[in-house]
Amino acid sequence: MDKVERPNLHKKAPVEHIDYKDITRLGALVNPHARILNRRRTGFSAKAQRELGTAMKRARFMALMPYIQH
Repeated sequence: MDKVERPNLHKKAPVEHIDYKDITRLGALVNPHARILNRRRTGFSAKAQRELGTAMKRARFMALMPYIQH
């Protein structure tokens, strides 16, 4: 069985550091319900995915990103 190629968002726009103030980039990494996309979708390494989660939590706490979408 061949491996299915999935879009890799990280390779399209690689970034050194995931910043909680970069709302446009963070917004592209959440689904319509404001949940963080998984590693298969984002293409991030485990370390980068943890950094994404931390940045998302900081942005939500600072009210830059919503916790949920209505």
